Amino acid sequence: MFKMAQRVLAASFRQAGLAKRSFSSSKTTFQKAQAVASSASGSSGSDDIVYGPEHLQLKESLRKIIERDINPHVEEWEQAKNFPAHKVFKLLGDNGFLGVTKPKEYGGLDLDYSYACAVGEELGYINCGGVPMAIGVQTDMATPALAKFGSDYLKREFLAPSISGDAVACLGVSEVGSGSDVASIQTRASRKGDDLIINGGKMWTTNGTQADWMCCLAITSEGAPHRNKSLICLPMKTPGVTVAKKIQKIGMHSSDTAQIFFEDVRVPRSHIIGEEGEGFTYQMIQFQEERIFAAVGALAPIERMIEETIKYTRERKAFGQSVLDNQVVHFTLGELATELEMLRSAVYRTVALYVKGNDVTKMASMCKLKAGRLLREASDKCLQFWGGMGYTDEVLISRLYRDMRLLSIGGGADEVMLSIICKFMRTMPKPVKK
Repeated sequence: MFKMAQRVLAASFRQAGLAKRSFSSSKTTFQKAQAVASSASGSSGSDDIVYGPEHLQLKESLRKIIERDINPHVEEWEQAKNFPAHKVFKLLGDNGFLGVTKPKEYGGLDLDYSYACAVGEELGYINCGGVPMAIGVQTDMATPALAKFGSDYLKREFLAPSISGDAVACLGVSEVGSGSDVASIQTRASRKGDDLIINGGKMWTTNGTQADWMCCLAITSEGAPHRNKSLICLPMKTPGVTVAKKIQKIGMHSSDTAQIFFEDVRVPRSHIIGEEGEGFTYQMIQFQEERIFAAVGALAPIERMIEETIKYTRERKAFGQSVLDNQVVHFTLGELATELEMLRSAVYRTVALYVKGNDVTKMASMCKLKAGRLLREASDKCLQFWGGMGYTDEVLISRLYRDMRLLSIGGGADEVMLSIICKFMRTMPKPVKK
Protein backbone atom coordinates (compact mmCIF):
# COMPACT_ATOMS: atom_id res chain seq x y z
CA MET A 1 0.00 0.00 0.00
CA PHE A 2 2.82 2.39 0.83
CA LYS A 3 4.45 1.69 -2.52
CA MET A 4 1.25 2.70 -4.24
CA ALA A 5 1.02 5.78 -2.08
CA GLN A 6 4.47 6.73 -3.29
CA ARG A 7 3.30 6.36 -6.91
CA VAL A 8 0.26 8.56 -6.27
CA LEU A 9 2.46 11.15 -4.65
CA ALA A 10 4.96 10.87 -7.49
CA ALA A 11 2.34 11.48 -10.15
CA SER A 12 0.56 14.36 -8.46
CA PHE A 13 2.97 16.28 -6.28
CA ARG A 14 6.62 15.55 -6.72
CA GLN A 15 8.82 17.81 -8.72
CA ALA A 16 9.86 15.97 -11.87
CA GLY A 17 13.54 16.55 -11.12
CA LEU A 18 13.52 14.85 -7.72
CA ALA A 19 15.08 11.44 -7.47
CA LYS A 20 13.08 8.50 -6.14
CA ARG A 21 15.24 8.38 -3.04
CA SER A 22 13.73 11.70 -1.94
CA PHE A 23 10.60 9.81 -0.94
CA SER A 24 11.05 8.80 2.65
CA SER A 25 8.89 6.36 4.51
CA SER A 26 7.94 9.01 7.02
CA LYS A 27 4.43 9.22 8.38
CA THR A 28 4.09 12.74 6.96
CA THR A 29 4.87 11.62 3.43
CA PHE A 30 2.45 8.74 3.65
CA GLN A 31 -0.31 11.01 4.94
CA LYS A 32 0.29 13.44 2.06
CA ALA A 33 -0.06 10.60 -0.41
CA GLN A 34 -3.30 9.50 1.19
CA ALA A 35 -4.59 13.06 1.02
CA VAL A 36 -3.82 13.26 -2.69
CA ALA A 37 -5.68 10.03 -3.43
CA SER A 38 -8.59 11.15 -1.27
CA SER A 39 -8.90 14.61 -2.80
CA ALA A 40 -8.42 13.26 -6.30
CA SER A 41 -11.43 11.00 -5.98
CA GLY A 42 -13.73 13.79 -4.83
CA SER A 43 -14.51 17.39 -5.59
CA SER A 44 -11.51 19.48 -6.50
CA GLY A 45 -13.00 22.70 -5.21
CA SER A 46 -11.93 24.47 -8.40
CA ASP A 47 -14.10 26.62 -10.64
CA ASP A 48 -12.68 24.79 -13.65
CA ILE A 49 -15.14 22.39 -15.25
CA VAL A 50 -12.79 19.40 -14.88
CA TYR A 51 -9.45 20.49 -13.39
CA GLY A 52 -8.62 21.15 -9.77
CA PRO A 53 -5.30 21.79 -7.97
CA GLU A 54 -4.28 18.13 -8.17
CA HIS A 55 -4.82 18.07 -11.95
CA LEU A 56 -2.69 21.17 -12.37
CA GLN A 57 0.09 19.70 -10.24
CA LEU A 58 -0.05 16.53 -12.31
CA LYS A 59 0.27 18.63 -15.48
CA GLU A 60 3.15 20.61 -14.03
CA SER A 61 5.07 17.46 -13.14
CA LEU A 62 4.58 16.05 -16.62
CA ARG A 63 5.56 19.36 -18.24
CA LYS A 64 8.91 19.27 -16.44
CA ILE A 65 9.60 15.76 -17.72
CA ILE A 66 8.67 16.84 -21.24
CA GLU A 67 10.94 19.88 -21.13
CA ARG A 68 13.85 18.05 -19.51
CA ASP A 69 13.77 14.54 -20.95
CA ILE A 70 11.70 14.55 -24.14
CA ASN A 71 11.74 17.83 -26.09
CA PRO A 72 15.56 18.09 -26.16
CA HIS A 73 15.59 14.84 -28.18
CA VAL A 74 12.66 15.39 -30.52
CA GLU A 75 14.76 16.78 -33.38
CA GLU A 76 17.00 13.71 -33.24
CA TRP A 77 13.99 11.36 -33.18
CA GLU A 78 12.33 13.16 -36.07
CA GLN A 79 15.48 12.77 -38.17
CA ALA A 80 15.78 9.10 -37.23
CA LYS A 81 12.04 8.62 -37.86
CA ASN A 82 11.81 6.70 -34.62
CA PHE A 83 11.88 7.32 -30.89
CA PRO A 84 13.05 4.94 -28.14
CA ALA A 85 9.62 3.83 -26.93
CA HIS A 86 10.87 1.56 -24.15
CA LYS A 87 13.09 4.27 -22.69
CA VAL A 88 10.43 6.99 -22.85
CA PHE A 89 7.63 4.74 -21.61
CA LYS A 90 9.74 3.53 -18.70
CA LEU A 91 10.38 7.13 -17.70
CA LEU A 92 6.67 7.90 -17.82
CA GLY A 93 5.76 4.64 -16.11
CA ASP A 94 8.15 5.27 -13.23
CA ASN A 95 6.42 8.59 -12.67
CA GLY A 96 2.90 7.15 -12.79
CA PHE A 97 1.76 8.64 -16.10
CA LEU A 98 0.89 5.42 -17.95
CA GLY A 99 -1.74 4.15 -15.52
CA VAL A 100 -3.56 7.22 -14.26
CA THR A 101 -7.01 5.62 -14.54
CA LYS A 102 -5.93 1.99 -14.20
CA PRO A 103 -6.53 -0.19 -11.09
CA LYS A 104 -4.13 0.17 -8.20
CA GLU A 105 -3.58 -3.57 -7.87
CA TYR A 106 -1.86 -3.54 -11.28
CA GLY A 107 0.23 -0.44 -10.62
CA GLY A 108 -2.21 2.27 -11.65
CA LEU A 109 -3.42 5.29 -9.72
CA ASP A 110 -7.14 4.45 -10.05
CA LEU A 111 -8.11 8.08 -10.65
CA ASP A 112 -11.02 9.20 -12.79
CA TYR A 113 -10.70 10.06 -16.46
CA SER A 114 -10.36 13.79 -15.84
CA TYR A 115 -6.79 13.04 -14.74
CA ALA A 116 -6.11 11.15 -17.96
CA CYS A 117 -7.51 14.19 -19.75
CA ALA A 118 -5.00 16.39 -17.95
CA VAL A 119 -2.15 14.09 -18.97
CA GLY A 120 -3.37 13.86 -22.58
CA GLU A 121 -3.61 17.64 -22.83
CA GLU A 122 -0.14 18.15 -21.40
CA LEU A 123 1.38 15.69 -23.88
CA GLY A 124 0.45 18.25 -26.54
CA TYR A 125 3.46 20.28 -25.40
CA ILE A 126 5.82 17.70 -26.86
CA ASN A 127 7.36 19.25 -29.97
CA CYS A 128 5.89 16.72 -32.38
CA GLY A 129 2.77 14.66 -32.87
CA GLY A 130 4.30 11.22 -33.11
CA VAL A 131 5.44 10.73 -29.51
CA PRO A 132 2.14 11.83 -27.89
CA MET A 133 0.26 9.57 -30.31
CA ALA A 134 2.46 6.59 -29.38
CA ILE A 135 1.88 7.26 -25.68
CA GLY A 136 -1.86 7.55 -26.30
CA VAL A 137 -1.87 4.13 -27.96
CA GLN A 138 -0.41 2.70 -24.76
CA THR A 139 -2.74 4.48 -22.34
CA ASP A 140 -6.01 5.08 -24.18
CA MET A 141 -6.19 2.70 -27.14
CA ALA A 142 -4.57 -0.68 -26.44
CA THR A 143 -5.24 -1.04 -22.71
CA PRO A 144 -8.72 0.33 -21.76
CA ALA A 145 -10.58 -2.85 -22.73
CA LEU A 146 -7.99 -5.00 -20.97
CA ALA A 147 -8.33 -2.92 -17.80
CA LYS A 148 -12.14 -3.08 -17.88
CA PHE A 149 -12.81 -6.64 -19.04
CA GLY A 150 -9.60 -8.67 -18.86
CA SER A 151 -8.94 -11.54 -16.47
CA ASP A 152 -6.61 -11.13 -13.52
CA TYR A 153 -4.07 -13.27 -15.35
CA LEU A 154 -4.10 -11.05 -18.45
CA LYS A 155 -3.94 -7.89 -16.38
CA ARG A 156 -0.88 -9.11 -14.52
CA GLU A 157 0.76 -10.43 -17.67
CA PHE A 158 0.07 -7.47 -20.00
CA LEU A 159 -1.55 -4.53 -18.22
CA ALA A 160 0.82 -4.25 -15.24
CA PRO A 161 4.01 -4.05 -17.36
CA SER A 162 2.29 -1.58 -19.70
CA ILE A 163 1.49 0.66 -16.73
CA SER A 164 5.03 0.42 -15.34
CA GLY A 165 6.53 1.12 -18.76
CA ASP A 166 8.28 -2.24 -18.92
CA ALA A 167 6.23 -3.23 -21.98
CA VAL A 168 5.16 -1.36 -25.09
CA ALA A 169 1.69 -2.06 -26.46
CA CYS A 170 0.12 -1.63 -29.88
CA LEU A 171 -3.44 -1.91 -31.16
CA GLY A 172 -4.22 -4.29 -34.01
CA VAL A 173 -7.55 -3.31 -35.57
CA SER A 174 -7.04 -1.73 -39.01
CA GLU A 175 -6.20 -3.94 -41.97
CA VAL A 176 -5.27 -3.31 -45.60
CA GLY A 177 -8.90 -3.54 -46.68
CA SER A 178 -10.49 -2.53 -43.38
CA GLY A 179 -9.64 0.83 -41.90
CA SER A 180 -12.51 2.72 -40.35
CA ASP A 181 -14.89 -0.16 -41.20
CA VAL A 182 -13.97 -2.28 -38.19
CA ALA A 183 -16.72 -4.84 -38.77
CA SER A 184 -15.13 -5.91 -42.07
CA ILE A 185 -11.76 -7.10 -40.70
CA GLN A 186 -10.59 -10.49 -41.99
CA THR A 187 -7.94 -11.61 -39.49
CA ARG A 188 -9.14 -14.88 -38.03
CA ALA A 189 -8.31 -16.79 -34.84
CA SER A 190 -9.43 -20.39 -35.26
CA ARG A 191 -9.94 -22.58 -32.23
CA LYS A 192 -7.68 -25.59 -31.82
CA GLY A 193 -8.09 -27.26 -28.47
CA ASP A 194 -7.20 -24.74 -25.79
CA ASP A 195 -5.38 -22.54 -28.28
CA LEU A 196 -6.17 -20.04 -31.01
CA ILE A 197 -4.42 -20.13 -34.39
CA ILE A 198 -4.27 -16.61 -35.83
CA ASN A 199 -3.89 -15.85 -39.54
CA GLY A 200 -4.17 -12.52 -41.31
CA GLY A 201 -2.53 -9.16 -40.84
CA LYS A 202 -2.79 -5.64 -39.49
CA MET A 203 -1.98 -2.29 -41.06
CA TRP A 204 -1.16 1.22 -39.78
CA THR A 205 -0.05 -0.24 -36.45
CA THR A 206 1.41 2.50 -34.26
CA ASN A 207 4.31 1.23 -32.08
CA GLY A 208 4.24 -1.90 -34.24
CA THR A 209 8.01 -2.26 -34.73
CA GLN A 210 8.79 -1.85 -31.02
CA ALA A 211 5.74 -3.35 -29.31
CA ASP A 212 5.98 -6.25 -26.87
CA TRP A 213 2.30 -7.15 -27.25
CA MET A 214 -0.72 -6.31 -29.34
CA CYS A 215 -4.36 -5.90 -28.42
CA CYS A 216 -5.55 -7.71 -31.53
CA LEU A 217 -9.10 -7.81 -32.89
CA ALA A 218 -9.82 -11.04 -34.77
CA ILE A 219 -12.75 -13.19 -35.88
CA THR A 220 -13.16 -16.10 -33.47
CA SER A 221 -16.49 -17.59 -34.61
CA GLU A 222 -19.09 -17.57 -37.35
CA GLY A 223 -22.09 -15.30 -37.21
CA ALA A 224 -22.96 -11.63 -37.35
CA PRO A 225 -19.93 -9.33 -37.82
CA HIS A 226 -20.68 -7.50 -34.58
CA ARG A 227 -20.77 -10.74 -32.55
CA ASN A 228 -18.04 -12.91 -34.04
CA LYS A 229 -14.90 -11.08 -32.99
CA SER A 230 -12.70 -11.08 -29.90
CA LEU A 231 -9.90 -8.90 -28.55
CA ILE A 232 -6.78 -10.98 -27.91
CA CYS A 233 -3.57 -10.22 -26.03
CA LEU A 234 -0.92 -11.28 -28.53
CA PRO A 235 2.80 -11.31 -27.57
CA MET A 236 4.68 -9.90 -30.54
CA LYS A 237 7.57 -12.37 -30.22
CA THR A 238 5.24 -15.32 -30.80
CA PRO A 239 6.40 -17.47 -33.75
CA GLY A 240 4.51 -16.55 -36.91
CA VAL A 241 4.27 -12.80 -36.17
CA THR A 242 6.13 -10.86 -38.84
CA VAL A 243 6.68 -7.13 -38.92
CA ALA A 244 6.59 -6.85 -42.71
CA LYS A 245 7.65 -3.25 -43.03
CA LYS A 246 7.93 0.09 -41.32
CA ILE A 247 5.59 2.46 -43.14
CA GLN A 248 6.96 5.82 -44.24
CA LYS A 249 4.50 8.66 -43.60
CA ILE A 250 4.19 12.34 -44.53
CA GLY A 251 4.08 13.21 -40.83
CA MET A 252 4.29 11.71 -37.34
CA HIS A 253 7.89 10.82 -38.19
CA SER A 254 8.98 10.03 -34.63
CA SER A 255 6.31 7.34 -34.32
CA ASP A 256 6.89 3.97 -35.92
CA THR A 257 4.00 2.54 -37.93
CA ALA A 258 4.06 -1.05 -39.12
CA GLN A 259 2.38 -3.57 -41.37
CA ILE A 260 2.19 -6.92 -39.59
CA PHE A 261 1.37 -10.42 -40.80
CA PHE A 262 0.21 -13.46 -38.81
CA GLU A 263 0.86 -16.98 -40.07
CA ASP A 264 -0.37 -19.81 -37.85
CA VAL A 265 0.31 -17.78 -34.71
CA ARG A 266 -0.62 -19.87 -31.68
CA VAL A 267 -1.80 -18.25 -28.45
CA PRO A 268 -3.84 -19.70 -25.57
CA ARG A 269 -7.59 -19.07 -25.63
CA SER A 270 -7.12 -17.62 -22.17
CA HIS A 271 -5.59 -14.59 -23.92
CA ILE A 272 -9.05 -13.49 -25.07
CA ILE A 273 -10.06 -10.32 -23.25
CA GLY A 274 -13.39 -10.75 -21.47
CA GLU A 275 -16.08 -12.78 -23.23
CA GLU A 276 -15.38 -14.45 -26.54
CA GLY A 277 -17.36 -12.80 -29.33
CA GLU A 278 -17.62 -9.45 -27.53
CA GLY A 279 -14.50 -7.97 -29.10
CA PHE A 280 -16.32 -5.60 -31.45
CA THR A 281 -18.36 -4.21 -28.56
CA TYR A 282 -15.27 -3.85 -26.37
CA GLN A 283 -13.47 -2.07 -29.19
CA MET A 284 -16.35 0.37 -29.64
CA ILE A 285 -16.17 1.11 -25.90
CA GLN A 286 -12.40 1.44 -26.17
CA PHE A 287 -12.89 3.93 -29.01
CA GLN A 288 -14.55 6.37 -26.59
CA GLU A 289 -11.31 6.92 -24.71
CA GLU A 290 -9.27 6.90 -27.92
CA ARG A 291 -11.38 9.66 -29.44
CA ILE A 292 -11.48 11.72 -26.26
CA PHE A 293 -7.69 11.43 -26.09
CA ALA A 294 -7.41 12.57 -29.70
CA ALA A 295 -9.56 15.63 -29.07
CA VAL A 296 -7.84 16.49 -25.79
CA GLY A 297 -4.46 16.13 -27.47
CA ALA A 298 -5.43 18.72 -30.09
CA LEU A 299 -5.87 21.57 -27.59
CA ALA A 300 -2.23 22.40 -26.84
CA PRO A 301 -1.01 22.10 -30.47
CA ILE A 302 -3.71 24.51 -31.68
CA GLU A 303 -2.89 26.91 -28.87
CA ARG A 304 0.80 26.67 -29.71
CA MET A 305 0.13 27.30 -33.42
CA ILE A 306 -1.69 30.51 -32.55
CA GLU A 307 0.85 31.69 -29.98
CA GLU A 308 3.87 30.97 -32.18
CA THR A 309 2.23 32.68 -35.14
CA ILE A 310 1.46 35.78 -33.06
CA LYS A 311 5.11 36.00 -32.00
CA TYR A 312 6.43 35.52 -35.53
CA THR A 313 4.03 37.87 -37.30
CA ARG A 314 4.61 40.56 -34.68
CA GLU A 315 8.34 40.50 -35.48
CA ARG A 316 8.07 39.95 -39.24
CA LYS A 317 7.87 43.17 -41.23
CA ALA A 318 6.22 43.66 -44.60
CA PHE A 319 5.35 46.92 -46.36
CA GLY A 320 6.45 49.04 -43.46
CA GLN A 321 4.53 47.31 -40.67
CA SER A 322 4.42 44.04 -38.80
CA VAL A 323 2.45 41.28 -40.49
CA LEU A 324 0.34 41.00 -37.35
CA ASP A 325 -0.91 44.57 -37.83
CA ASN A 326 -2.86 43.49 -40.90
CA GLN A 327 -6.49 43.06 -39.96
CA VAL A 328 -6.84 39.80 -41.84
CA VAL A 329 -4.03 38.33 -39.73
CA HIS A 330 -5.10 39.38 -36.23
CA PHE A 331 -8.79 38.80 -37.01
CA THR A 332 -8.01 35.30 -38.29
CA LEU A 333 -5.97 34.47 -35.19
CA GLY A 334 -8.73 35.86 -32.99
CA GLU A 335 -11.29 33.65 -34.67
CA LEU A 336 -9.06 30.59 -34.35
CA ALA A 337 -8.61 31.32 -30.65
CA THR A 338 -12.39 31.51 -30.29
CA GLU A 339 -12.85 28.19 -32.09
CA LEU A 340 -10.23 26.66 -29.81
CA GLU A 341 -12.12 27.70 -26.70
CA MET A 342 -15.36 26.27 -28.12
CA LEU A 343 -13.55 22.98 -28.72
CA ARG A 344 -12.03 23.06 -25.25
CA SER A 345 -15.46 23.55 -23.68
CA ALA A 346 -16.92 20.64 -25.65
CA VAL A 347 -14.01 18.36 -24.73
CA TYR A 348 -14.19 19.23 -21.04
CA ARG A 349 -17.94 18.69 -21.02
CA THR A 350 -17.48 15.30 -22.66
CA VAL A 351 -14.87 14.33 -20.07
CA ALA A 352 -17.13 15.49 -17.24
CA LEU A 353 -19.98 13.37 -18.59
CA TYR A 354 -17.69 10.37 -19.08
CA VAL A 355 -16.40 10.62 -15.51
CA LYS A 356 -20.01 10.40 -14.32
CA GLY A 357 -20.47 7.13 -16.22
CA ASN A 358 -22.35 8.39 -19.26
CA ASP A 359 -22.08 6.94 -22.75
CA VAL A 360 -20.30 9.74 -24.60
CA THR A 361 -19.98 8.07 -27.99
CA LYS A 362 -21.83 10.90 -29.71
CA MET A 363 -19.98 13.68 -27.90
CA ALA A 364 -16.59 12.00 -28.28
CA SER A 365 -17.24 11.66 -32.01
CA MET A 366 -18.24 15.32 -32.23
CA CYS A 367 -15.11 16.39 -30.37
CA LYS A 368 -12.81 14.29 -32.53
CA LEU A 369 -14.50 15.58 -35.69
CA LYS A 370 -14.14 19.20 -34.62
CA ALA A 371 -10.59 18.72 -33.32
CA GLY A 372 -9.39 17.20 -36.59
CA ARG A 373 -10.97 19.91 -38.68
CA LEU A 374 -9.80 22.75 -36.48
CA LEU A 375 -6.26 21.37 -36.52
CA ARG A 376 -6.36 21.40 -40.31
CA GLU A 377 -7.77 24.91 -40.45
CA ALA A 378 -5.46 26.37 -37.82
CA SER A 379 -2.28 24.77 -39.16
CA ASP A 380 -3.05 25.85 -42.72
CA LYS A 381 -3.97 29.43 -41.87
CA CYS A 382 -1.12 29.89 -39.41
CA LEU A 383 1.45 28.41 -41.78
CA GLN A 384 0.30 30.84 -44.47
CA PHE A 385 1.23 33.78 -42.24
CA TRP A 386 4.74 32.40 -41.81
CA GLY A 387 5.36 32.77 -45.53
CA GLY A 388 8.37 30.92 -46.92
CA MET A 389 9.65 30.11 -43.43
CA GLY A 390 6.50 28.09 -42.80
CA TYR A 391 7.41 25.81 -45.69
CA THR A 392 10.69 24.77 -44.08
CA ASP A 393 11.50 22.05 -41.57
CA GLU A 394 13.03 24.62 -39.25
CA VAL A 395 9.86 25.75 -37.46
CA LEU A 396 7.27 23.99 -35.31
CA ILE A 397 4.31 25.10 -37.41
CA SER A 398 5.43 23.06 -40.42
CA ARG A 399 5.79 19.92 -38.29
CA LEU A 400 2.37 20.41 -36.74
CA TYR A 401 0.94 21.01 -40.22
CA ARG A 402 2.22 17.58 -41.28
CA ASP A 403 1.60 15.67 -38.08
CA MET A 404 -1.85 16.87 -37.16
CA ARG A 405 -3.40 16.07 -40.52
CA LEU A 406 -3.70 12.50 -39.29
CA LEU A 407 -6.37 13.30 -36.71
CA SER A 408 -9.08 13.55 -39.36
CA ILE A 409 -8.10 10.08 -40.62
CA GLY A 410 -6.84 7.89 -37.77
CA GLY A 411 -9.09 6.43 -35.10
CA GLY A 412 -12.09 6.79 -37.38
CA ALA A 413 -12.15 9.24 -40.28
CA ASP A 414 -14.25 12.42 -40.22
CA GLU A 415 -16.87 10.66 -42.32
CA VAL A 416 -17.15 7.86 -39.76
CA MET A 417 -17.55 10.40 -36.98
CA LEU A 418 -20.35 12.05 -38.96
CA SER A 419 -22.02 8.68 -39.49
CA ILE A 420 -21.96 7.99 -35.75
CA ILE A 421 -23.32 11.44 -34.97
CA CYS A 422 -26.09 11.05 -37.54
CA LYS A 423 -27.06 7.65 -36.11
CA PHE A 424 -27.57 9.26 -32.72
CA MET A 425 -29.54 12.03 -34.42
CA ARG A 426 -31.61 9.39 -36.24
CA THR A 427 -30.97 11.08 -39.56
CA MET A 428 -29.08 8.21 -41.22
CA PRO A 429 -31.04 6.64 -44.10
CA LYS A 430 -32.03 3.03 -43.56
CA PRO A 431 -30.27 0.41 -45.69
CA VAL A 432 -32.11 -0.44 -48.87
CA LYS A 433 -33.30 -4.05 -48.82
CA LYS A 434 -32.37 -5.98 -51.93
